[in-house]
Amino acid sequence: MDPSPIRHDWTQREVLQLFQQPFSDLLHQAQATHRAHFDPNRVQVSTLLSIKTGACPEDCKYCPQSIRYDTGLEREQVMAVEEVVDAARRARAAGATRFCMGAAWRSPKDKDLQTVEAMVREVKALGMETCLTLGMLRDGQAERLRDAGLDYYNHNLDTSEAYYDEIITTRSYQDRLDTLEKVRDAGLKTCCGGIIGMGEAREDRVALLRTLATLPVHPQSVPINQLVQVPGTPLHGIEPPDPFEFVRTIAVARLLMPGSYVRLSAGREQMSDELQALCFLAGANSIFYGDKLLTTGNPEADADRQLLDRLGMGFEERACAQTQCETNDPA
Repeated sequence: MDPSPIRHDWTQREVLQLFQQPFSDLLHQAQATHRAHFDPNRVQVSTLLSIKTGACPEDCKYCPQSIRYDTGLEREQVMAVEEVVDAARRARAAGATRFCMGAAWRSPKDKDLQTVEAMVREVKALGMETCLTLGMLRDGQAERLRDAGLDYYNHNLDTSEAYYDEIITTRSYQDRLDTLEKVRDAGLKTCCGGIIGMGEAREDRVALLRTLATLPVHPQSVPINQLVQVPGTPLHGIEPPDPFEFVRTIAVARLLMPGSYVRLSAGREQMSDELQALCFLAGANSIFYGDKLLTTGNPEADADRQLLDRLGMGFEERACAQTQCETNDPA
Protein backbone atom coordinates (compact mmCIF):
# COMPACT_ATOMS: atom_id res chain seq x y z
CA MET A 1 0.00 0.00 0.00
CA ASP A 2 1.28 3.46 -0.89
CA PRO A 3 2.32 5.09 2.42
CA SER A 4 1.66 8.56 1.02
CA PRO A 5 -1.20 8.80 -1.51
CA ILE A 6 -1.47 11.86 -3.71
CA ARG A 7 -3.49 14.55 -1.95
CA HIS A 8 -4.31 18.19 -2.64
CA ASP A 9 -5.96 19.04 0.67
CA TRP A 10 -3.01 19.40 3.04
CA THR A 11 -3.46 21.83 5.93
CA GLN A 12 -0.77 24.07 7.38
CA ARG A 13 -0.96 22.13 10.64
CA GLU A 14 -0.49 18.76 8.94
CA VAL A 15 2.58 19.95 7.05
CA LEU A 16 4.07 21.47 10.21
CA GLN A 17 3.55 18.15 12.01
CA LEU A 18 5.56 16.40 9.30
CA PHE A 19 8.43 18.86 9.82
CA GLN A 20 8.30 18.32 13.57
CA GLN A 21 8.76 14.56 13.48
CA PRO A 22 11.99 13.06 14.82
CA PHE A 23 14.57 13.23 12.02
CA SER A 24 14.94 9.47 11.59
CA ASP A 25 11.17 8.92 11.54
CA LEU A 26 10.72 11.60 8.89
CA LEU A 27 13.46 10.15 6.67
CA HIS A 28 12.09 6.62 7.08
CA GLN A 29 8.63 7.77 5.99
CA ALA A 30 10.01 9.80 3.09
CA GLN A 31 12.18 6.93 1.86
CA ALA A 32 9.24 4.51 1.97
CA THR A 33 7.17 6.94 -0.08
CA HIS A 34 10.02 7.46 -2.51
CA ARG A 35 10.39 3.71 -3.07
CA ALA A 36 6.65 3.39 -3.72
CA HIS A 37 6.90 5.78 -6.67
CA PHE A 38 10.46 5.70 -7.99
CA ASP A 39 13.59 3.60 -8.25
CA PRO A 40 15.47 4.91 -5.17
CA ASN A 41 18.86 4.37 -6.79
CA ARG A 42 18.30 6.39 -9.94
CA VAL A 43 18.61 10.15 -10.33
CA GLN A 44 17.12 12.16 -13.19
CA VAL A 45 19.65 14.58 -14.67
CA SER A 46 18.97 18.00 -16.16
CA THR A 47 21.34 20.63 -17.54
CA LEU A 48 20.56 24.33 -17.26
CA LEU A 49 21.85 26.93 -19.71
CA SER A 50 21.46 30.71 -19.51
CA ILE A 51 20.39 31.71 -23.01
CA LYS A 52 20.13 35.41 -22.09
CA THR A 53 22.08 36.73 -19.10
CA GLY A 54 21.74 39.84 -16.95
CA ALA A 55 19.86 43.17 -17.07
CA CYS A 56 16.70 41.75 -15.49
CA PRO A 57 14.43 44.59 -14.24
CA GLU A 58 13.14 42.57 -11.26
CA ASP A 59 14.45 43.18 -7.71
CA CYS A 60 14.68 39.57 -6.42
CA LYS A 61 17.12 39.98 -3.53
CA TYR A 62 18.88 36.69 -4.22
CA CYS A 63 19.55 37.21 -7.91
CA PRO A 64 22.85 38.43 -9.43
CA GLN A 65 21.07 39.03 -12.74
CA SER A 66 19.01 41.93 -11.41
CA ILE A 67 19.95 45.25 -12.97
CA ARG A 68 19.49 46.82 -9.52
CA TYR A 69 22.54 45.17 -7.95
CA ASP A 70 26.23 45.50 -8.69
CA THR A 71 27.45 41.92 -8.87
CA GLY A 72 29.99 42.27 -11.66
CA LEU A 73 27.88 40.13 -13.97
CA GLU A 74 28.42 40.72 -17.67
CA ARG A 75 25.25 41.32 -19.64
CA GLU A 76 24.79 39.01 -22.61
CA GLN A 77 22.29 39.05 -25.45
CA VAL A 78 20.20 36.05 -26.46
CA MET A 79 22.41 33.20 -27.64
CA ALA A 80 22.31 31.95 -31.20
CA VAL A 81 20.21 28.85 -31.77
CA GLU A 82 23.25 26.91 -33.00
CA GLU A 83 25.15 27.64 -29.78
CA VAL A 84 22.28 26.38 -27.67
CA VAL A 85 21.91 23.20 -29.70
CA ASP A 86 25.65 22.50 -29.40
CA ALA A 87 25.37 22.87 -25.62
CA ALA A 88 22.41 20.50 -25.60
CA ARG A 89 24.37 17.89 -27.55
CA ARG A 90 27.19 18.07 -24.99
CA ALA A 91 24.69 17.76 -22.14
CA ARG A 92 23.09 14.71 -23.75
CA ALA A 93 26.48 13.08 -24.23
CA ALA A 94 27.22 13.66 -20.53
CA GLY A 95 24.02 11.89 -19.46
CA ALA A 96 21.40 14.64 -19.19
CA THR A 97 17.87 13.73 -20.26
CA ARG A 98 16.36 17.20 -19.89
CA PHE A 99 17.75 20.48 -21.20
CA CYS A 100 16.61 23.63 -19.44
CA MET A 101 17.02 27.11 -20.92
CA GLY A 102 16.71 30.26 -18.85
CA ALA A 103 16.48 33.91 -19.88
CA ALA A 104 16.66 36.94 -17.59
CA TRP A 105 13.39 38.53 -18.62
CA ARG A 106 10.54 39.85 -16.51
CA SER A 107 8.28 38.56 -19.26
CA PRO A 108 9.24 37.64 -22.82
CA LYS A 109 8.01 39.75 -25.70
CA ASP A 110 6.22 37.88 -28.47
CA LYS A 111 9.10 38.59 -30.85
CA ASP A 112 11.53 37.01 -28.34
CA LEU A 113 9.60 33.77 -28.51
CA GLN A 114 10.42 33.19 -32.17
CA THR A 115 14.07 32.47 -31.35
CA VAL A 116 13.18 30.52 -28.23
CA GLU A 117 10.70 28.38 -30.17
CA ALA A 118 13.46 27.49 -32.62
CA MET A 119 15.69 26.46 -29.70
CA VAL A 120 12.97 24.24 -28.29
CA ARG A 121 12.33 22.53 -31.63
CA GLU A 122 16.03 21.84 -32.23
CA VAL A 123 16.71 20.53 -28.71
CA LYS A 124 13.58 18.39 -28.84
CA ALA A 125 14.84 16.89 -32.11
CA LEU A 126 17.87 15.60 -30.16
CA GLY A 127 15.55 13.36 -28.17
CA MET A 128 15.79 15.41 -24.96
CA GLU A 129 13.05 16.79 -22.76
CA THR A 130 12.87 20.57 -22.95
CA CYS A 131 12.32 23.11 -20.18
CA LEU A 132 12.20 26.91 -20.19
CA THR A 133 12.26 29.62 -17.55
CA LEU A 134 11.53 33.01 -19.08
CA GLY A 135 9.59 34.84 -16.38
CA MET A 136 5.88 35.63 -16.46
CA LEU A 137 3.88 34.54 -19.49
CA ARG A 138 1.12 36.45 -21.23
CA ASP A 139 -2.00 34.97 -22.77
CA GLY A 140 -1.21 32.69 -25.69
CA GLN A 141 2.53 32.39 -25.01
CA ALA A 142 2.34 29.05 -23.21
CA GLU A 143 0.40 27.63 -26.16
CA ARG A 144 3.07 28.84 -28.58
CA LEU A 145 5.78 27.14 -26.53
CA ARG A 146 3.71 23.95 -26.30
CA ASP A 147 3.28 23.89 -30.05
CA ALA A 148 7.05 24.25 -30.48
CA GLY A 149 7.50 21.06 -28.44
CA LEU A 150 8.16 22.35 -24.93
CA ASP A 151 7.73 19.80 -22.13
CA TYR A 152 8.26 21.79 -18.91
CA TYR A 153 8.01 25.40 -17.84
CA ASN A 154 9.86 26.50 -14.70
CA HIS A 155 8.40 29.26 -12.56
CA ASN A 156 9.32 29.06 -8.88
CA LEU A 157 7.25 30.48 -6.03
CA ASP A 158 10.52 31.06 -4.13
CA THR A 159 9.01 31.30 -0.62
CA SER A 160 5.74 31.65 1.26
CA GLU A 161 3.18 34.26 0.29
CA ALA A 162 3.58 35.89 3.72
CA TYR A 163 7.35 36.29 3.35
CA TYR A 164 7.37 37.03 -0.36
CA ASP A 165 7.41 40.84 -0.10
CA GLU A 166 10.63 40.60 1.93
CA ILE A 167 12.34 39.11 -1.13
CA ILE A 168 10.58 40.55 -4.20
CA THR A 169 8.47 43.66 -4.76
CA THR A 170 8.39 43.96 -8.57
CA ARG A 171 5.89 41.15 -9.11
CA SER A 172 3.26 39.67 -6.83
CA TYR A 173 2.77 36.16 -5.56
CA GLN A 174 -0.46 36.04 -7.53
CA ASP A 175 1.49 36.92 -10.69
CA ARG A 176 3.48 33.73 -10.21
CA LEU A 177 0.39 31.63 -9.57
CA ASP A 178 -1.25 33.10 -12.67
CA THR A 179 1.69 32.08 -14.86
CA LEU A 180 1.57 28.56 -13.44
CA GLU A 181 -2.12 28.42 -14.30
CA LYS A 182 -1.41 29.48 -17.88
CA VAL A 183 1.22 26.75 -18.14
CA ARG A 184 -1.13 24.07 -16.80
CA ASP A 185 -3.99 25.21 -18.98
CA ALA A 186 -1.76 24.89 -22.05
CA GLY A 187 -1.09 21.26 -21.15
CA LEU A 188 2.56 21.82 -20.23
CA LYS A 189 4.25 20.25 -17.21
CA THR A 190 5.30 22.59 -14.43
CA CYS A 191 8.63 22.85 -12.66
CA CYS A 192 8.08 24.84 -9.49
CA GLY A 193 9.78 25.01 -6.11
CA GLY A 194 11.55 27.48 -3.88
CA ILE A 195 14.70 28.70 -2.16
CA ILE A 196 15.72 27.80 1.37
CA GLY A 197 17.96 30.09 3.44
CA MET A 198 16.66 33.58 2.64
CA GLY A 199 15.94 34.40 6.27
CA GLU A 200 12.53 32.73 6.25
CA ALA A 201 11.11 30.87 9.27
CA ARG A 202 10.08 27.22 9.29
CA GLU A 203 6.47 28.39 9.01
CA ASP A 204 7.37 29.93 5.65
CA ARG A 205 8.89 26.69 4.41
CA VAL A 206 5.74 24.89 5.58
CA ALA A 207 3.54 27.39 3.74
CA LEU A 208 5.61 27.19 0.55
CA LEU A 209 5.39 23.39 0.38
CA ARG A 210 1.70 23.44 1.28
CA THR A 211 1.00 25.89 -1.55
CA LEU A 212 2.80 23.62 -4.02
CA ALA A 213 1.03 20.51 -2.72
CA THR A 214 -2.44 22.07 -2.92
CA LEU A 215 -2.16 23.28 -6.52
CA PRO A 216 -4.71 21.65 -8.88
CA VAL A 217 -1.88 19.50 -10.26
CA HIS A 218 1.33 18.93 -8.34
CA PRO A 219 4.39 20.33 -10.15
CA GLN A 220 5.96 17.40 -11.96
CA SER A 221 9.38 18.74 -10.92
CA VAL A 222 9.96 20.46 -7.57
CA PRO A 223 13.38 22.14 -7.30
CA ILE A 224 14.50 22.79 -3.73
CA ASN A 225 17.28 25.38 -3.87
CA GLN A 226 19.65 26.41 -1.11
CA LEU A 227 20.44 30.11 -1.40
CA VAL A 228 23.71 30.78 -3.20
CA GLN A 229 24.96 34.00 -1.65
CA VAL A 230 26.36 36.33 -4.30
CA PRO A 231 28.34 39.45 -3.30
CA GLY A 232 26.43 42.55 -4.27
CA THR A 233 22.98 41.06 -3.69
CA PRO A 234 21.02 42.12 -0.56
CA LEU A 235 20.99 38.56 0.84
CA HIS A 236 24.78 38.21 0.77
CA GLY A 237 26.04 37.50 4.28
CA ILE A 238 22.77 36.15 5.65
CA GLU A 239 22.90 33.22 8.09
CA PRO A 240 22.80 29.96 6.08
CA PRO A 241 20.10 27.41 6.83
CA ASP A 242 20.67 24.51 9.20
CA PRO A 243 21.63 21.49 7.04
CA PHE A 244 19.18 19.20 8.82
CA GLU A 245 16.37 21.70 8.21
CA PHE A 246 17.24 21.62 4.52
CA VAL A 247 17.01 17.80 4.52
CA ARG A 248 13.70 18.02 6.37
CA THR A 249 12.40 20.29 3.61
CA ILE A 250 13.38 17.73 0.97
CA ALA A 251 11.69 14.93 2.95
CA VAL A 252 8.46 16.84 3.48
CA ALA A 253 8.35 17.77 -0.22
CA ARG A 254 8.63 14.06 -1.04
CA LEU A 255 5.77 13.19 1.32
CA LEU A 256 3.48 15.95 0.06
CA MET A 257 4.15 15.35 -3.64
CA PRO A 258 5.00 11.65 -3.88
CA GLY A 259 4.76 11.38 -7.67
CA SER A 260 6.90 14.44 -8.41
CA TYR A 261 10.61 14.63 -9.10
CA VAL A 262 12.19 16.50 -6.19
CA ARG A 263 15.29 18.23 -7.47
CA LEU A 264 18.32 18.93 -5.33
CA SER A 265 19.05 22.15 -7.12
CA ALA A 266 21.11 25.33 -6.53
CA GLY A 267 23.57 25.36 -3.66
CA ARG A 268 25.02 21.89 -4.13
CA GLU A 269 28.50 23.32 -4.63
CA GLN A 270 28.42 24.37 -0.96
CA MET A 271 27.09 21.00 0.24
CA SER A 272 29.20 18.13 1.49
CA ASP A 273 28.85 14.70 -0.10
CA GLU A 274 27.30 13.53 3.16
CA LEU A 275 24.61 16.22 3.07
CA GLN A 276 23.75 15.41 -0.53
CA ALA A 277 23.52 11.73 0.36
CA LEU A 278 21.03 12.57 3.13
CA CYS A 279 18.98 14.54 0.60
CA PHE A 280 18.85 11.52 -1.70
CA LEU A 281 17.82 9.38 1.26
CA ALA A 282 15.08 11.92 2.01
CA GLY A 283 13.65 11.52 -1.48
CA ALA A 284 15.54 13.88 -3.81
CA ASN A 285 15.82 12.16 -7.18
CA SER A 286 16.83 14.86 -9.63
CA ILE A 287 19.87 17.12 -10.00
CA PHE A 288 21.28 19.72 -12.31
CA TYR A 289 24.40 18.36 -13.96
CA GLY A 290 27.20 20.62 -15.17
CA ASP A 291 29.51 23.32 -13.87
CA LYS A 292 27.08 26.25 -13.77
CA LEU A 293 23.43 27.00 -12.95
CA LEU A 294 22.63 30.10 -14.98
CA THR A 295 25.35 32.27 -13.38
CA THR A 296 26.28 30.46 -10.17
CA GLY A 297 28.55 27.46 -9.64
CA ASN A 298 27.53 23.81 -9.55
CA PRO A 299 29.55 20.66 -8.76
CA GLU A 300 31.63 19.44 -11.66
CA ALA A 301 30.10 16.60 -13.64
CA ASP A 302 32.83 14.11 -12.70
CA ALA A 303 32.30 14.85 -9.00
CA ASP A 304 28.60 14.02 -9.37
CA ARG A 305 29.36 10.72 -11.06
CA GLN A 306 31.87 9.82 -8.38
CA LEU A 307 29.42 10.63 -5.60
CA LEU A 308 26.64 8.55 -7.14
CA ASP A 309 29.10 5.69 -7.73
CA ARG A 310 30.06 5.77 -4.04
CA LEU A 311 26.38 5.59 -3.12
CA GLY A 312 25.63 2.75 -5.54
CA MET A 313 23.36 5.06 -7.51
CA GLY A 314 23.23 6.05 -11.15
CA PHE A 315 21.64 8.32 -13.70
CA GLU A 316 18.12 7.65 -14.84
CA GLU A 317 18.10 7.00 -18.56
CA ARG A 318 14.74 8.62 -19.08
CA ALA A 319 12.45 10.70 -16.88
CA CYS A 320 9.79 8.17 -15.96
CA ALA A 321 8.50 7.13 -12.56
CA GLN A 322 7.65 3.52 -11.74
CA THR A 323 4.02 4.56 -11.29
CA GLN A 324 2.21 7.08 -13.45
CA CYS A 325 2.76 10.58 -12.10
CA GLU A 326 0.11 13.23 -12.22
CA THR A 327 -0.17 14.97 -15.56
CA ASN A 328 -2.57 17.43 -17.09
CA ASP A 329 -4.03 14.59 -19.19
CA PRO A 330 -7.45 13.35 -18.08
CA ALA A 331 -6.36 9.73 -18.44
